[in-house]
Amino acid sequence: MHRIYRLLLAALALSLTALPALAQKYGGVLIVPHIDTPPSPSIQEEATASVVIPFMPLFNNLVIFDQHEPQHRIETIRPELATEWKWGEDGTTLTFMLREGVKWHDGKPFTSADVKCTWDMVSGLTPGKIRKSPRQSWFNNLKEITVNGDFEVTFHLKRLQPSFLALLATGWSPVYPCHIPSAQMRTKPIGTGPFRFVEYRLNEGIRMERNPDYWKKGLPYLDAIEYRIVSNRATRMLGFIAGKFDMTYPTDVSVPLLKDIHKQSPDAICVMRPTNVSTNLIINRDVQPFNNPDIRRALALALDRPAFNDIMNEGQAAIAGAMLPPPAGVWGMPPEEVKTLLGYDPDLNKRRDEARTIMRGLGYGPDKHLKTKIFTRDINGFRDPATILSDQLKEVYFETEVEAVDTPLYYNRVFKKDYAIGLNLTGSSLDDPDQHFYENYACGSLRNYTNYCNPALEKDFERQSMETDPAKRRAIVWDIERKLAEDVARPIIYHDVAAACWHPWVKNVTIMVNSIYNGWRWEDVWLDK
Repeated sequence: MHRIYRLLLAALALSLTALPALAQKYGGVLIVPHIDTPPSPSIQEEATASVVIPFMPLFNNLVIFDQHEPQHRIETIRPELATEWKWGEDGTTLTFMLREGVKWHDGKPFTSADVKCTWDMVSGLTPGKIRKSPRQSWFNNLKEITVNGDFEVTFHLKRLQPSFLALLATGWSPVYPCHIPSAQMRTKPIGTGPFRFVEYRLNEGIRMERNPDYWKKGLPYLDAIEYRIVSNRATRMLGFIAGKFDMTYPTDVSVPLLKDIHKQSPDAICVMRPTNVSTNLIINRDVQPFNNPDIRRALALALDRPAFNDIMNEGQAAIAGAMLPPPAGVWGMPPEEVKTLLGYDPDLNKRRDEARTIMRGLGYGPDKHLKTKIFTRDINGFRDPATILSDQLKEVYFETEVEAVDTPLYYNRVFKKDYAIGLNLTGSSLDDPDQHFYENYACGSLRNYTNYCNPALEKDFERQSMETDPAKRRAIVWDIERKLAEDVARPIIYHDVAAACWHPWVKNVTIMVNSIYNGWRWEDVWLDK
């Protein structure tokens, strides 16, 4: 854990050098490699960083986490399309005063109707407006949205939820235009943001250009941003080292690769940080034989997390439960508590003996393995740990092969629960239990890929959500963590770290240390070439 602490301190220290410079230059095209073809440009309908990272510059939020504070938290929320906000006396209404004079990229005026349309759509209050809403569960507590003229909007909640404001500040919460059909947002999106959409070519790239009518006068500095899709990571790294790319894809640089970059491009500026992305095992609880809780328990007991961590991250990732652990995380368990969770006992031999006993009781053994596929996404960060998982499961009488598919097909299939077991990465937009528990473990949530459902536990989700005392809330959260582990809801293997690197001519970049989803507005990044 001390390594995570050093990473966090390094990132925080480096951020102090990322303050706005005095001699910003206009012009230039920021060129960044992209790891694969995003499913679509529609942030509100997708569930991968492959979408929110490149397309966040097209949009604005009501409020946003300060783009130059590396650790996002309630105190770093800033106004964007809203100029101010206030909570009602009983804590169940949140009213925003909106910015006047803002235009959509097609010249139409932004009004309160756009805000109401967006969250009526995203929350499911007006069903059928979009193809899918991966974060609909975030807004289950939203009762209705009302407007008072063109520049005032109020969110009415069913109960107390102090973290509701933070949900609106993430990169996943842009305001959409009311006058544009959702189908167009998947092909030619428009927003109010600092950049305008130009083109999106499958397997080639994404281009957006400066919005000359941006409501923040004088911004952005860049003429354009280009993401060039390069499927091979080694090619992406070589392109960065050679100067063909101004920066790496922001989550692409592993611990071993960072050493290569420092050696071959010593002037590169790099930040290694916790990403708040967990590598985890997903199990389809509705498919035989994985609908048997004993099979799921055997899988949980078989995992050798330190081996994963050593191979993938040279030991620098964090082994923890569902929530991001301290010191980077606020709500996660410390190491001494984590060891008490099912499947985390440091005595690996003891755990695997129990797993083998379970499997023999179900008719499996050295001469009869359970054959299945490990479903995953066809990029390094998914495929490599899936291979390790396949090797580890041999120890408890599984015979597996890795089935790696392209990003659009991967997310389509996990949404439909079209898999048996899989190696998945789960990114958390917020270091907050409301986002994590409701999105990934609530009954019926689109992002609940395993169909886990525990109505009794959801009462604890609600209790922690309403609790205003941090210590009391943390105690409830840890009890939830224990139950999720015991139920083998989604076994967490490790919480990842990754680096982003950029050349010295890229100025005013800040990399967030507790989320990879919230820091890509790019409106005041500039090039000194």
